[in-house]
Amino acid sequence: MKVLVAVKRVVDYNVKVRVKADNSGVDLANVKMSMNPFCEIAVEEAVRLKEKGVATEIVVVSIGPTTAQEQLRTALALGADRAILVESADELNSLAVAKLLKAVVDKEQPQLVILGKQAIDSDNNQTGQMLAALTGYGQGTFASKVEVSGDKVAVTREVDGGAQTVSLKLPAIVTTDLRLNEPRYASLPNIMKAKKKPLEVLTPDALGVSTASTTKTLKVEAPAARSAGIKVKSVAELVEKLKNEAKVI
Repeated sequence: MKVLVAVKRVVDYNVKVRVKADNSGVDLANVKMSMNPFCEIAVEEAVRLKEKGVATEIVVVSIGPTTAQEQLRTALALGADRAILVESADELNSLAVAKLLKAVVDKEQPQLVILGKQAIDSDNNQTGQMLAALTGYGQGTFASKVEVSGDKVAVTREVDGGAQTVSLKLPAIVTTDLRLNEPRYASLPNIMKAKKKPLEVLTPDALGVSTASTTKTLKVEAPAARSAGIKVKSVAELVEKLKNEAKVI
């Protein structure tokens, strides 16, 4: 079984994000970039499926600038077999990414596609669902457990009321939640081996996909600083403020 895993290059989660002086976007100059944490979970799940003998090949794909090869090499070091970079310097929305991934799915014909449920930069939580709609595949989002059996995959999902298990017929789309697994660290020998693994570079034009966006970013602003809280000396004073000032009781 071939598994396709989509990964994204994002600002490292430990970095304090700063907005450009002209409010045109986020300042990425000299900022540490990493693989999206949810994508790391997706790669780990694919590697575990391969270790169980369920998956025979893992292909990782990323859409972005040339520098995204760094994150693809990381995925290869974690256990993926080969990588595909759809090179684009444009700022792509979720639909454009889903269309490009659909073209890669058509090219590779995987039985299972695994994505992170969302990227920590845009937080849209849309690409997996859009890809499922474009391909017509069944989808299991927010997965906390994935079990493949024959031509079906059982996905336990995180929902508001607890957990829901759905059975999907392969090929299928799965998006990962935090509780699915704990990603491993790449060992030095595997990092060295990853440098020799195949990495194919494609373009949106080569895939026949238009990435023209219908949306435009007007302004990016940092969130307003939180105001200081108020200390009260007694429960009676707290109740009085909640009733007369906040007017919530």
